[in-house]
Amino acid sequence: MARLIHLNGPPAIGKSTLAARYADEHPGTLNLDIDRLLPLVGGWTDPANDTHLLLRPAARAMARAHLAGGHDVVLPQYLARLDEIEAFAASARSAGADFREIVLLADADECVARFTDRPDETTWDRHNRTIVDEQGGDVFLRGMLASLLAILPRRPDAVVLTSVRADPDATYRALLSQLDGR
Repeated sequence: MARLIHLNGPPAIGKSTLAARYADEHPGTLNLDIDRLLPLVGGWTDPANDTHLLLRPAARAMARAHLAGGHDVVLPQYLARLDEIEAFAASARSAGADFREIVLLADADECVARFTDRPDETTWDRHNRTIVDEQGGDVFLRGMLASLLAILPRRPDAVVLTSVRADPDATYRALLSQLDGR
């Protein structure tokens, strides 16, 4: 059965890295990295446009179409609102696919350090850093983590994995173990 694998977690925790590796090692898997789609939308750098919200329905449609074809989709995306997570889960179910929710975490200090240390390699990375700085920097990042932690009790099927910066291979193996174990 095809599955939509939602890799959730705070910024710079390793979601996109794990998603890219998973897609590379699983031919036919769609790496639905919404952050990489943002520059396709006019005015995407203007926070007033809230381009993430504009793109989520398109991302759900892409996921449904790919899943309906019998192929996996991996979605590396921070989501801390239950309705947004449920919308992706419903998209998977409507395509006859399974929804797997994996939450990548580290402690708050490590999350902030990882974001601070992440290189700004793309236009999106630079834009994201600007937005985080404008929203309060470290305090904003800690708030994002707190928001995610607050919804976890209401997501009983979500699997929490510790993301180990010094050993991304171990984190990837833990991801595969969780996906293969169900």
